[in-house]
Amino acid sequence: MFCVAMSFCLLYVSGFLCWASPSKGLVHLLSQGSSEGFSLNAHTLNFLVWCDGVALNDAIQILIYLNLKLKVDKFLYHLRLSEENLMDVSMRFRREMDKGLGRDTNPTAAVKMLPTYVRSTPDGTESGDFLALDLGGTNFRVLLVKVSANGKQTVEIENQIYVIPETLMRGSGSEQLFDHIAECLANFLDKLNIKDKKLPLGFTFSFPCQQTKLDESFLVTWTKGFRASGVEGKDVVGLLRKAIRKRGDFDIDIVAVINDTVGTMMTCGYDDHHCEIGLIVGTGTNACYMEEMRNLELVEGDEGRMCVNMEWGAFGDDGALDDLRTDFDREIDAGSLNPGKQLFEKMISGMYMGELVRIILVKMTKEGQLFQGRTTPQLLATGHFKTSYVSAIENVKSGLCYAEQTLRDLGLEPSEEDCVAVQRVCQIVSTRAAHLCAASLAAVLRQIRDNKALDRLRTTVGVDGSVYKNHPVFARRLHKMVRRLVPDCDVRFLRSEDGSGKGAAMVTAVAYRLAKQHIERQQILDSLRLDRDQLRCVMRKMEAEMQRGLARDTHATASVRMLPTYVRSTPDGTEWGDFLALDLGGTNFRVLLVRVRSGKRRNVEMHNKIYTIPQEITQGTGEELFDHIVHCIADFLEYMGMKGAALPLGFTFSFPCHQNSLDQGILLNWTKGFKATGCEGEDVVALLKDAIHRMEDFDLDVVAVVNDTVGTMMTCGYEDPRCEVGLIVGTGTNACYMEEMRNLELVEGDEGRMCVNMEWGAFGDDGALDDFCTPFDRAVDESSTNPGKQRFEKMISGMYLGEIVRNVLLDFTAKGLLFRGKLSERLKTRGIFETKFLSQIESDRLALRQVRSILQHLGLTSSTCDDSILVKEVCSVVARRAAQLCGAGLAAVVERIRQNRGLQNLSVTVGVDGTLYKLHPHFSAIMRETLRDLAPQCDVTLLQSEDGSGKGAALITAVACRMRGSRK
Repeated sequence: MFCVAMSFCLLYVSGFLCWASPSKGLVHLLSQGSSEGFSLNAHTLNFLVWCDGVALNDAIQILIYLNLKLKVDKFLYHLRLSEENLMDVSMRFRREMDKGLGRDTNPTAAVKMLPTYVRSTPDGTESGDFLALDLGGTNFRVLLVKVSANGKQTVEIENQIYVIPETLMRGSGSEQLFDHIAECLANFLDKLNIKDKKLPLGFTFSFPCQQTKLDESFLVTWTKGFRASGVEGKDVVGLLRKAIRKRGDFDIDIVAVINDTVGTMMTCGYDDHHCEIGLIVGTGTNACYMEEMRNLELVEGDEGRMCVNMEWGAFGDDGALDDLRTDFDREIDAGSLNPGKQLFEKMISGMYMGELVRIILVKMTKEGQLFQGRTTPQLLATGHFKTSYVSAIENVKSGLCYAEQTLRDLGLEPSEEDCVAVQRVCQIVSTRAAHLCAASLAAVLRQIRDNKALDRLRTTVGVDGSVYKNHPVFARRLHKMVRRLVPDCDVRFLRSEDGSGKGAAMVTAVAYRLAKQHIERQQILDSLRLDRDQLRCVMRKMEAEMQRGLARDTHATASVRMLPTYVRSTPDGTEWGDFLALDLGGTNFRVLLVRVRSGKRRNVEMHNKIYTIPQEITQGTGEELFDHIVHCIADFLEYMGMKGAALPLGFTFSFPCHQNSLDQGILLNWTKGFKATGCEGEDVVALLKDAIHRMEDFDLDVVAVVNDTVGTMMTCGYEDPRCEVGLIVGTGTNACYMEEMRNLELVEGDEGRMCVNMEWGAFGDDGALDDFCTPFDRAVDESSTNPGKQRFEKMISGMYLGEIVRNVLLDFTAKGLLFRGKLSERLKTRGIFETKFLSQIESDRLALRQVRSILQHLGLTSSTCDDSILVKEVCSVVARRAAQLCGAGLAAVVERIRQNRGLQNLSVTVGVDGTLYKLHPHFSAIMRETLRDLAPQCDVTLLQSEDGSGKGAALITAVACRMRGSRK
């Protein structure tokens, strides 16, 4: 009768409080409380009776319940933590996380933040048969997990539970324990008739370990009652392998060792790809999460993520929680197997929750607040109040009945009031556990949110453990407090239904998937990687093509045209005067006024203005194009207040030309998207002069026409007299150098030198590079505006590198190696992956979350951290090959200069310009490294041009004017 009455009473109290909470009556009722509880005056009793006609006896019971609740709350005041207390705990825990992540602070950190070497969560494409071994308590499981991804993700599990005798748990010698595990594993394989198969195995070992590899883990310390000697400090995978080898009747491939928390995250991650946190609240407690590698100082590398096993049960071992720990907590710790350790765990987990309640009940009894002050041997005996009792006693419907029965089993004679008080003690203890758990979890959520630089985080927490699953309200209290502490995080809690054993199999499955995909990806990327022999072959072929281009008989069929520029000298520092320069090499062009001064005040002063050429003009007629250029020159002269001035002009014209003199350039063919008609085969200087005459507004002396590469060489030559080579690596690529006149058969005369415009972008148009071209290069070439032409340029320059990367990404995705096999429509768009993305993605300062934002801009909204790493690798391989090819070509040039001059060693400077060279973070270093390797007898200085090729055109004009004067 007592159980029924009290159950009704509590149910009614819950409803009554919900219904009456906003009323003035309840406020008045609560105001009657004194330090000792409520006074039973007529007013409060009448009020309770009035509410829905409650019987007087029931009203008294409710009042007694509220009175007892206040008494217990007062006694356990220090166990009841405010939201402010919890926020403070969360901040303390975040600081402990930082200590654990730091290389210098980790040794003294309580929260160890151990690397697990698990680099990825499941993506749903895993498949195969895997074994799992789950050891974390007195029972352990062996599992066979069959994973299928054919159209639908499915997992089939067969398992067997085995017992570890206490003699092995706490015995001497590691061999006996692992021999027993190996024997159980053999028994399982026998039962399934798979002993002859060598299957991969994942080992869930749920004790604090220091991992150095995915399959190597050293036990730091035993917990959970284990004390087997000879294991701490040893590699548990090695011990298991040794036990299996000693048997000799089966063989397995131990791929990974993890703890139960990581297993839980991986299990839930298979069902929900947002899952990046694992949480255990059972016999023990722990958490893990996916941390950014850049924050994990204990492991080399800063790209991607790795799961961190927090081992948060040790939070507070350094005194960080001393002000929150009570005398009850200290008594629990003193009576444990590991005093002073795992203090946070002892405030939360199932191993200690029941014992904590028992210690409180003993204390209250001894103070006369329970059981009329009478204890029993059973109540005083350690371990006699189990955590399962706490869960049962907090059940809304049957809790008080269970409390009465439990207390009687302990030899007590409980009153109704005793049962209510015991239930309240259980509530306070379990609530504190849930809230402490929420506080530390909130710190983890903030860390992930900050790592991703998000205003709002959406994530999933995979959870397992008997307390979380079996306690009637623990989970609800945990969820509610997490959402109060981190309102800017949308958190889903997903229960792990298959345990951590499946998680070990999933880690193994992911490791196998990653290994298989890695091999397939590397086979594809290997086609874009060039070894030293291949680069030397490219260098030799370039040398041969240079010779063919210089010779009169083979020039017409040479892919590297080696065009004479009629530039016979570089600046010597005596140049002086004012010069105009016109720099045309793309849809934007510049008009410049360059003032060159010599002597003590030697310097170059520049004024310039940038003009745009509309697309309709680049695709129109030659007359329209040059009329537009002349109008822009007139505008510049007026802008500079020099209208009508007649100055010498240097014309940088960055397209393939055949020159018969310094002031004549016959356009061979348009590149860079230009298609103006009536220009190919014509002298561009004549076309420019014709346009000037049509305008009849001014006259100019066009002294020289050069391309941007020659302009770059001349600009740098003004700063460094040793500069005899020019190189452009930007939208396009080209090189020039000072060749001996005796080798230049296209021009009369053998004395001196002349700058040769190599037009090396066409290297390979004759098939010389076919052995080095990949399907991606061919795809880029076929979709270009000039198929079959400029093959070398298409492997090097900024106009095409982004397209090569895009084609590789499309191939990876089509093969299921990237973006989970899901193609983005935007990624199918030609030109969408700009070459500037390569420079941005490979920037050492750019975090992977920013790489991901670039991918999201490309429509890849579901890209993962792993995807970002792979995209970065593709960019790196493509850019590295470009830099190496450029270095091989340049090595051929400087070697030719050295051999021309019969020198043992050559010291020379190369003037370099172009956006790819300037902006890509690693291009110049890789090119320099390749050049040094292939031309070791050449000491080459790479001098970056800061003022562009326009200044170079003016300097060529200045040199030409100087030389004219010297001839006079």
